[in-house]
Amino acid sequence: MNVTNHNLPGVANFAVTAAAFEGGLAIFALSLGWAMDSPPMASFQWSWMDLGWGMIATLPPLALLGMCLFPPWEPLRRILRLLNESILPLFRECGIFEIAVIAFLAGLGEEMLFRPIVQDGVSRWIGGPYGPAIGLCVAAVIFGLLHGLTVAYAILAGVIGLYLGGIWLLSGNLLVPITAHALYDFLAIVVLLRMEKPLVIEKNDE
Repeated sequence: MNVTNHNLPGVANFAVTAAAFEGGLAIFALSLGWAMDSPPMASFQWSWMDLGWGMIATLPPLALLGMCLFPPWEPLRRILRLLNESILPLFRECGIFEIAVIAFLAGLGEEMLFRPIVQDGVSRWIGGPYGPAIGLCVAAVIFGLLHGLTVAYAILAGVIGLYLGGIWLLSGNLLVPITAHALYDFLAIVVLLRMEKPLVIEKNDE
């Protein structure tokens, strides 16, 4: 991966814009939590053990990513082509630190918004024994739709959202999905940038 070259047009702007957007989601979640009298960080507790669980929880999404790197299914091929043509070029001149900051803010902002605000908000609104399950599903669907670069990508993102919401329910600590989300984003970007062979295959398939 190249060291960041801020002389290239748009590189620094992308890193700043991406970080500002993801960080803005955290501020938006805090604002919604204040309005709803439901602080999004209420379920956050620092714990080395839960940090470790969050890191371990990154393994299933990474395995899913590995399955998608050599896909026989055309919708997955389209996802890789889209990433190679539209998304990865934005990161190719970013440094490791910049990618890490963007990934951390993505994990923090998106999990603050989707878990305590959307997922728990729907759960409390529905109430009863089915509230948590409905809240989990609604948050996963919205998460998938907002990541809908393609239909297949939206489905995969929805599955990841379902997984992240599930580990939040199981752990009771927002630190776990934040860690899993941020670490997965970081590793996925680094892996895709370094593994050019699958992406070259996608180009040759056209």
